[in-house]
Amino acid sequence: QVQLVESGGGSVQAGGSLRLACRYTGSSGFMGWFRQAPGKQREGIATIWTPIGNTYYADFAGGRITISQDKASNTVYLQMDTLKPEDTAMYYCAGLKTFSLAPTAVSYWGQGTQVTVSS
Repeated sequence: QVQLVESGGGSVQAGGSLRLACRYTGSSGFMGWFRQAPGKQREGIATIWTPIGNTYYADFAGGRITISQDKASNTVYLQMDTLKPEDTAMYYCAGLKTFSLAPTAVSYWGQGTQVTVSS
């Protein structure tokens, strides 16, 4: 069983940056970050294949968002720069079955961490 614990959310002004962290226990090859804004569907942001570090991004990530990892501490990060009010959402770490951004590919979810971007 994989357990995921996110941290690093908070409130920031537009143009600012945040780094989210997800510490996981148990083995998981594919890890990812998703988000869900009020009234919207949950969407995939980025995925990383932890054995090698290959990454896969949603189009909207647009160079502003970077997924990375620290294998020594079983931690996956999501660095978000030039944040916009539309980035406001609950952000979830996930363990996936495949190298995918689809919520249906998720096997395990973290509890979520709120990101609020003010204009």
